[in-house]
Amino acid sequence: MVVKIGTAVLTDERGQIDRKVAEEIARQCEHLLGTGRQVALVSSGAIALGRSRLALAQRPKKMDALQACAAVGQSQLIGLWSDAFAPFGRTVAQVLLTRADLADRQRFLNARSCLSELSGRGAVPVINENDTVSVEEIAFGDNDALSGQVANLLNAELLVMLSIAPGLLDGDRCVPHVEYSDKRIERLIRRSTSGSGTGGMITKVAAARSVAARGALAVIAPGKLCGVLDRLFAGEELGTLFLPALRAMSSRAQWIAHTLRAKGSLRLDHGAAEALAVRKRSLLPSGIVGIEGTFTRGDPVDVASPDGAVFARGLCAYSSAELAMIRGRRTGEIYGILGYHLGDEVIHRDDLVILKPST
Repeated sequence: MVVKIGTAVLTDERGQIDRKVAEEIARQCEHLLGTGRQVALVSSGAIALGRSRLALAQRPKKMDALQACAAVGQSQLIGLWSDAFAPFGRTVAQVLLTRADLADRQRFLNARSCLSELSGRGAVPVINENDTVSVEEIAFGDNDALSGQVANLLNAELLVMLSIAPGLLDGDRCVPHVEYSDKRIERLIRRSTSGSGTGGMITKVAAARSVAARGALAVIAPGKLCGVLDRLFAGEELGTLFLPALRAMSSRAQWIAHTLRAKGSLRLDHGAAEALAVRKRSLLPSGIVGIEGTFTRGDPVDVASPDGAVFARGLCAYSSAELAMIRGRRTGEIYGILGYHLGDEVIHRDDLVILKPST
């Protein structure tokens, strides 16, 4: 299982790290480890710790200042968790990741092997985004997104996101569970973030749904609640449980759909969109009516219906420059136009993931 702890859970009303919270989470994780489960933590808090050490009155807004806080605070964060697990004789391991680490398939598999080895040896991986080098192109953006990717990386059966929110709310009522196909959640998401963190309910729900798509469980639970993990595993109904999809994505499909960032997009005619979404076909050049972005062979691209709504993502066998010449043409014409032939399929079915039904 993966447990994600947000900055707002780890800090008190003054914005200072509350060590008692970390110690309580470590105690509960140790109990779970004692039952034979493997536990990985995704922990925020490095910037908050660095801000305190640098005596800054508030969270900086400039990227270089945030990176400086992260550089100072990351060692403090791993020290916090080392101290929290020390009474149990438990070793913790620092793992820093960027989206680029997981977007490369070989590095993705290397990270999986390392984390699995750590867990197999009884160590607790403490994972955070590598904020000191992260920029927009390689950043997850928040640790909610990172926790979803780590759950996929480890093939985890459960992701628990500890939040200051009690769960997904419908008015004042906490929604106890969400089916994967439930359409209500879009209107229930509150567009707000905590003052100390970067995430919000939008990113938590997105991470939960990405985990559910793989056939696993995800929970958004109140992290400040005493014994929250113990109570969840005792069967108490806390927070919001996201139920798994009936047809689970493979790990590779999950990687394409939720880890990769599209370098461009292809807009299809109605027939091609239906062929992909309904008849499970590969994408041929004849069905492409529009191209956006600049991308090379093998890059991820979004696939949109005639009205521009994205419904799929895949790895493109042709570059944007090549597609500009062969879009709308039959496969038998490819060689005559380009002087070479890379295959009939622009996106092969094995490299395509349907995100939602085409409209």
